[in-house]
Amino acid sequence: MKEAERENKKGSLAISMGEKGEARLSFGGRLCLGDLKAMKERVDALFAAGPKSLTVDLGGLEKADSAGGLLLLETEEEARRRSTPFEFLNMPPGVRGIIDLLDRKAIKARAEVRPARSEGFFQAVGVTSLGFFDDIGQSLTFGGTLLSEIVLSIMHPSSVRWKDVIVYMKKVGVDGIPILALISFLMGLIIAFMSSLQLKQFGANMYVASLVAIAMVRELGPIITAILVAGRSGSAFAAEIGTMVVNEEVDALTTMGFNPIRFLAVPKVFAAVLTVPLLTFFSDLFAILGGMTVGILGLDLTFHTYTELTSWALTVTDLMNGVIKSIVFAILIAGIGCQRGFSVRGGAQAVGNATTSAVVSGLFLIIVADSTFAVIFNYVSW
Repeated sequence: MKEAERENKKGSLAISMGEKGEARLSFGGRLCLGDLKAMKERVDALFAAGPKSLTVDLGGLEKADSAGGLLLLETEEEARRRSTPFEFLNMPPGVRGIIDLLDRKAIKARAEVRPARSEGFFQAVGVTSLGFFDDIGQSLTFGGTLLSEIVLSIMHPSSVRWKDVIVYMKKVGVDGIPILALISFLMGLIIAFMSSLQLKQFGANMYVASLVAIAMVRELGPIITAILVAGRSGSAFAAEIGTMVVNEEVDALTTMGFNPIRFLAVPKVFAAVLTVPLLTFFSDLFAILGGMTVGILGLDLTFHTYTELTSWALTVTDLMNGVIKSIVFAILIAGIGCQRGFSVRGGAQAVGNATTSAVVSGLFLIIVADSTFAVIFNYVSW
C-alpha cells in the first residue's frame, strides 16, 4: 500500500503573486519527469506576466530527479536572463546534490538560443560589450591557470609528455617550413625590388641589402612567422581540443585523474615556444636570400658584397629582439588556441567557430604585442 501511495502521489506547484509583483513558486510532492510538462507551462506563463522578483520554495519537495533539477536550473537561468531577482528557499540536500551534477554552462547556452528578435542599438552594443569583457575574463583565467601549469612543468620536467612535444614540434615547425620559406623568399624579393626602384634614383643600391635585413629581422620576420603559425597550428590546436571536448574525451581525462591543461595544453605551448624562434630564423634567412636574388641579378651586387652589407646592418640586439618577439608570439598563439578549444560547447559548428576565433584572436594579440614591443624597444636599449 505504501509503495502504491508513493507511486500515485504527484507533484504540486503553487504560484502566488504579491501586490508589488513579487512572485513565489512553491513546489511540493514529486518533481520528476512525468510531472514537468504542466509545471513548465505554468512557469512560462508566470515569466510572460513579468514578475518583479521570483522566489522558489522547495520546502515541500519529497522527491526530485535530474529532469526536475533541470527545470529548476532553467527557471533560474530564465530569471537571470530577464534580470529578475531570484532566490531558492528551503532546498533539500538531495535536490542540491542533483543540481550540482548538472552542467550550468550548457543550460545557460541552451537558454540563450532563442528566436531572433530585433534589438535596439544600445542593447546590441551592451550585449556585445558584455560578451567581449566576459571573453577577456575567461581568457585571463585560463592564461593564469596555464602559466601556473607551465611553471610546475618546468620545475618537474618528468611530468611533461615530451613525446607529444616532439610530435607537435614537427607539426608546427618542420611541416610549416616549405610554405614559410616560399612566403619569406617572395617577401624579401618584393621588398628589395620595390625599394631598388627608389634607391636607384640616388645611386644608393647598396642600401637595399640593409633595408631587407633590418625590416625582416626586426619586424616582418617574426610577424610573418607568427601569422603563419596562427593560421596553421593555432587553429589546429583549437580544433583538436574542441573535438575532444565535444566527444567528452576531456571529461574522461578528468575522471581518470589527469589535469587536462597540463595533459593537452602544456605540450603544445612548449612545442610552439621551441619551434617558432627557429622558424623566425628561417624566415629571416629566406627573405635575405630573396633580397640577394634581386641584388645579384638586378643591382649588379656580388654575393660577397651583399653578405657583407647585410652583416654590417644587423646587430645582436636586432636578433635578440626578434627572438623575444617570437617567443611571446608563440605563447600567445598556443595559449589562445588551447583556450578556444577548451571553451567549446556544442557540436561541429561550435568547433568551427572556436577554430575561427582562435585564428582571429591570435592575429589580434600578435599585432597588439608587436605594437607594445615597438614602444618598449624604442626606449629600452640592450
